[in-house]
Amino acid sequence: MNRRDELAANLAAVRARMDRAAVSAGRSPAELTLVAITKTFPASDVALLAELGVEDVGENRAQEAAAKHEVVGSPPRWHFVGSLQRNKAALVASFADVVHSVDRPELVPALDRARQQPLDVLIQISLDDSPGRGGADPGDALGLAGLVAASEQLRLRGLMAVAPLGADPAPAFAKLAEVAGRIRAEHPDATWISAGMSGDLEAAVAAGATHVRVGTALLGRREPPVR
Repeated sequence: MNRRDELAANLAAVRARMDRAAVSAGRSPAELTLVAITKTFPASDVALLAELGVEDVGENRAQEAAAKHEVVGSPPRWHFVGSLQRNKAALVASFADVVHSVDRPELVPALDRARQQPLDVLIQISLDDSPGRGGADPGDALGLAGLVAASEQLRLRGLMAVAPLGADPAPAFAKLAEVAGRIRAEHPDATWISAGMSGDLEAAVAAGATHVRVGTALLGRREPPVR
């Protein structure tokens, strides 16, 4: 099986899981967007996925993503899903169509200044206390949302979160849905919920996720970094 056939088979399996999850939750599969997480995989995989109909890809390292974008271009839509440093905001703003990881106030003007056209933004909230995973305190989400909504070039789309490691994701995703409801009450257009990955997308869809970020189930296991 060549790489294109492998990706096509994996894509069909992931889409089938998403469809089943949506139906089980009483939702339409059309409500869901697959974001293929292509970090550490080559630009050639991104190009193949685009040929296979994947419209959204996600990366978590600014320089790696920018290099792939230079090779592949757009479409697909490019989502930045990793922890964002303020000094990398301009680089991310140069290629990204969506940024999922705004989790502190100083990122808002940094992204806003770097754009000459609208940029879709999600507020990342933390659902646990794991270090290094990023995310604002859920209690701070509404204030951050207000900053994004008041900016010139940033469009508030909703929330993103990652489920806690080694725990049932359902309670965490329920918390995310609760916070998302509070955001929508103030910002009705902020309807996106970015949640769910290869191992927990069903729980995320049941809790209202609109965007699921799938890497391993689609592209395979990542090679460990060379030390």
